[in-house]
Amino acid sequence: MERKVIVSDAGDGMAEIRLNRPDKRNAIDFDVMNELERFLMEYEANPEIRGVILTGEGDAAFCSGGDLSAFHALKTEEEAYSMLSRMGKILYRLATFPAPVIALLNGTAVGGGCELAMAADIRYAREGIRMGFIQGTLAITTGWGGGSLLMERVHTPASLKILCSSRLYETEVLCRKGMIDDMLPVSGYREEGIRSIKAMLADHPGVTRSYKAISVQKLIQGNLWGRMELEIRRCARLWAKEDHHQAVDLFLKRKMSQ
Repeated sequence: MERKVIVSDAGDGMAEIRLNRPDKRNAIDFDVMNELERFLMEYEANPEIRGVILTGEGDAAFCSGGDLSAFHALKTEEEAYSMLSRMGKILYRLATFPAPVIALLNGTAVGGGCELAMAADIRYAREGIRMGFIQGTLAITTGWGGGSLLMERVHTPASLKILCSSRLYETEVLCRKGMIDDMLPVSGYREEGIRSIKAMLADHPGVTRSYKAISVQKLIQGNLWGRMELEIRRCARLWAKEDHHQAVDLFLKRKMSQ
């Protein structure tokens, strides 16, 4: 069976993580979590890694968030918290990874896909894509700690507006708000993105990892995980409410009728 996450050597001391579920818009399920955890266990201690590229397969979606067909069976607060906190810990480990993590957004990022993108230190995006924390349309909030991560990356009033609106934004708008660091042309964006990312980072892993350590120390001192964990618990409480289950049922019915 083909792997749902492909980890490869991108050359020049770079590792690439590619979500590989294009037929599911690279949605995250328990298998994806397993494979992301496997990557982290294998690569966190590798001193030769000077950077990580996080991307998705295809051109349609970077990540569409959690796979509702896999997670809708979770009904109680406890069941939801178990899944949400597990993915939250993966995002935290990506945010505090010993080398810089750069998201190469090949397509739309919605819901948990935006949360995953915000775990990266830097975001490059293909021109014309859209992103949004649309969890509010399903009567929940960010459940993997992505709201706290967004507020680390973007000025708080702007980040609060992005979260509360529960809507999609164009790449150009998000560049102005500071959520996207650079846009890439549609033609050849993947090759151009990888080339630009490699050129941006110093050649020596010791340099990039030392600077990342400064960023990680700031996150630790700011109690990032504590804030993410509170965010996850709030989402778990909302997840258990009937409003959420009804909203997901309606969404899935609409999707099946298309």
